Amino acid sequence: MFRKCIVLGGGVLSLSSLYLTHSGNEKFYSNILMPTMWKMPAEFSHKLAVFACKYGIMGQAEFVDSERLRTDFLDISLSNPVGIAAGFDKDGEAVKGLHELGFGFVEIGSITPLPQPGNPKPRCFRLVEDRAIINRFGFNSDGHERVLERIKKLREDWTFHGVIGVNLGKNKTSPSAEEDYAAGIKLFGPVADYLVINISSPNTPGLRNLQNKDQLKSLLTSAVEAKKSLKKNVPLLLKIAPDLIVEELNEIAEIIQLEQCRVDGLIVNNTTVSRPPTLKSEHREEVGGLSGAPLFDLSTKIIFHMYKKTDGKIPIIGVGGISSGRDAFDKILAGASAVQLYTAFAFYGPPVVNKIKRELDELLQKNGFKSVAEARGMAHEVTK
Repeated sequence: MFRKCIVLGGGVLSLSSLYLTHSGNEKFYSNILMPTMWKMPAEFSHKLAVFACKYGIMGQAEFVDSERLRTDFLDISLSNPVGIAAGFDKDGEAVKGLHELGFGFVEIGSITPLPQPGNPKPRCFRLVEDRAIINRFGFNSDGHERVLERIKKLREDWTFHGVIGVNLGKNKTSPSAEEDYAAGIKLFGPVADYLVINISSPNTPGLRNLQNKDQLKSLLTSAVEAKKSLKKNVPLLLKIAPDLIVEELNEIAEIIQLEQCRVDGLIVNNTTVSRPPTLKSEHREEVGGLSGAPLFDLSTKIIFHMYKKTDGKIPIIGVGGISSGRDAFDKILAGASAVQLYTAFAFYGPPVVNKIKRELDELLQKNGFKSVAEARGMAHEVTK
């Protein structure tokens, strides 16, 4: 009898289970595998999922992206507008595996110039009843050099043709945020399809202060200059927090359209430090950023606001609480050109990617849109 098996978090994944995992069987993921992973410590299951994606253990049922799902974002051709957000593959270890699961693009990071361990553990908490996660990782990162080598090696793989975004952070004790971000832009510009300035994580002291008017102007001026030094034009995006008041959002909308500060896109949003009264989990009061379903309405409203304040001239990646095609569709109607998920992937596994794409495609067709671009910003035109 053939007894080969794979040890998974102290249990045993049999060959039959391995087949169901690799094939992306929805019932197996929803009824057995993911509920089992929910019983593990959140950060351990996170690492396990990255490992499984890296080595192709997690699989996906076959799905062919329709022409309606194909779209151009920042002059980048995407087979579909559904990406995975930064925070899952922090160090660029599983990019190829994630693309093979059906994501239209993969954003890695946040990556800091020097390696750093992040905040003390435990620092990640799963709110199962709320379909949410609270994390206070604090930019744990392998650092620029190690991640760069991984991406360079991947780019040399002739079988890989995926889209990679690189999300940049600053070291906790760095004396200069501007120098940290400029260094990341210059280093990763040659290998990235787009770059992200992340100044919206709530888990690095003082980071969100960089969203203030004067500091943001100075930071973006430096970042834009660093981008101009590159030999190719790499889109530069700014990732903002969902906890900003309207006046702050309006200031950001003005600043990012100034010539010396002009970014190519926005990512709306990062995690929130707010705690909706509807939260039920015992972990709801943990310190850190909340992501997942409770963030959906807040992030969608901010997408709509920023789309209107920039007259639709600044492309937006919509993030926050997406777990269905309807969620993705609503983000696009609000003004997003593409969307990202993370928490839903942690709760439902790879099958959620095809589910979102399939449902989004059906909604586009039902509402008479021939493409994602046609639906962008059409919130007031759609009632179905």
